[in-house]
Amino acid sequence: MPARPLNPLSAAATAALGRAWRLPPKRNKVLLTRGVPVPMRDGVVLLADHYAPVTDEVRPTILMRCPYGRGPEYGLIIAQPYAEHGYHVLLESTRGTFGSGGDFFPVVHEAQDGQDTVAWLRGQDWFDGRLATLGPSYLGFVQWALAIDPPPELKAMVVHVGPHDMVRLAHGHGPFQLLFLLMWSEMIAHQERIGMVRATARLVQAERRLAPALNRLPLETAADDLGGDGAPWFRDWVTGTEPEHPRWDAYRASEALRRSTVPTLLIGGFHDPFLDQTLEQYHVLRDRGLDVGLTIGPWTHFSLDQSVIVPESLGWLDAHVAGGVPRPRRLPVRVFVGGLRKWRDLSAWPPAGTTGLTWYLQPDGQLSRAGPGSAASPATSFRYDPADPTPSVGGRMLSVRAGPRDNNRLEARADVLTFTTPPLARPVEVLGAPVAEVRVSSDNPYIDLFARLCDVDAKGRSRNVTDRIIRVPVDGEDAAATRTLRVVLDDTAYRFLAGHRIRLQISGGAHPRYARNLGTGEPVGTGTRMAPATISIHHRPGQASALVLPAREP
Repeated sequence: MPARPLNPLSAAATAALGRAWRLPPKRNKVLLTRGVPVPMRDGVVLLADHYAPVTDEVRPTILMRCPYGRGPEYGLIIAQPYAEHGYHVLLESTRGTFGSGGDFFPVVHEAQDGQDTVAWLRGQDWFDGRLATLGPSYLGFVQWALAIDPPPELKAMVVHVGPHDMVRLAHGHGPFQLLFLLMWSEMIAHQERIGMVRATARLVQAERRLAPALNRLPLETAADDLGGDGAPWFRDWVTGTEPEHPRWDAYRASEALRRSTVPTLLIGGFHDPFLDQTLEQYHVLRDRGLDVGLTIGPWTHFSLDQSVIVPESLGWLDAHVAGGVPRPRRLPVRVFVGGLRKWRDLSAWPPAGTTGLTWYLQPDGQLSRAGPGSAASPATSFRYDPADPTPSVGGRMLSVRAGPRDNNRLEARADVLTFTTPPLARPVEVLGAPVAEVRVSSDNPYIDLFARLCDVDAKGRSRNVTDRIIRVPVDGEDAAATRTLRVVLDDTAYRFLAGHRIRLQISGGAHPRYARNLGTGEPVGTGTRMAPATISIHHRPGQASALVLPAREP
């Protein structure tokens, strides 16, 4: 198709967005060529849209490879604003999606197809040899896949909430991340058959609509009735419980963290499912001496604030690709401090100067700075029943209900323990990863432990701040013997205000966010038998349980 000017309504929309996002004035008009064929080495042809800046200058190119289409929801938000500020943007549909040839299978073709796309770019007369990559989520993974063997033209990367290891997403904490992977699979199965309005409505109702599949046993059949184009990969994911097996190599782009040499801006959310991978990317690149910026906002996967993200991304590209004058970034790291509700600039993450603030779990449900009780202190116990699994509420999951949520109803359940401080006399600011060191015994060796940090306000409302689940290893020890489990919660930046209370929540699961532990040792994908477990938390001297917060004085 020939290049055409942007639709006037489209140009007006990005003008309004530019004002809302506080972008500098547009630098140029844009010509759009739709459905550009891009050949791959195996004969498959991918389709791309080319947004070209109208200018006499040679300009750099941003490559965005996307499985979700090239419609206005992506063109307006992630392609057009950059083209209007002086960049060629190639928005390409990945293999097997939205007109691109071949069959879609998550992430396994992205490294090769990315290299072939760059090879095609080298032959275009508008490509000047300066290349950047940009995009969120899956569009972040494809950037890491390209960086496994970084092409010499690559000058910078901008990764928004993007993973580099899909195996870790599925099985990285032990329990299978059920809700995320089933919801995403269903979305992909139907995305080319329904419009954006219906897709959004389906997303809002996804947990309720998918409840029969989420509760089904065996789990390997959960995606069998999704309809649409199906999700044949789901059965492989849920049954592939050996993360180090070579079968998973194509699902990882971890080597890119050790091979990339370009300045990289990482943008994450404290309630995003990929937060742990964003932080690993930052630490590896920083320790290698690369120029890396990190911004973490109070966001879920679906609530990214474009008024923060687009200006920062454009400033990074202007500085590192286009050779312009960068917008000032005072320090390499920016984090949003929850509770305080302010941004903070830091030289590194986690920041220096924090100390371990220890609170001990008491048998009366208190969190106390005082040490453990007497040798006669009773354990605190609860019964986890996989037939009535402890539900998930908010947190780092792929859902419109992710993020901070009211936990009071959850905490009223008999299978949820809470340990709470008195009202704080002064604020406590947590910057980093809290740790729950829990002394545990159980009458069943097959258990999970879910630990969650909550902020209880003056009205008694408990809202989650951060959490983590672990699958307790079965290593031949007597399950009834007391052992220490160290649960490192996800990083957070949060200020507990004076008058509020700090709460640690302990339970045996968070379903359907994570697949329930059946309590029988059967594989997660094929297991059908269930057995409950009584789990005890101990408080005696020498067997004390504690919460350790990386805190500093505000």
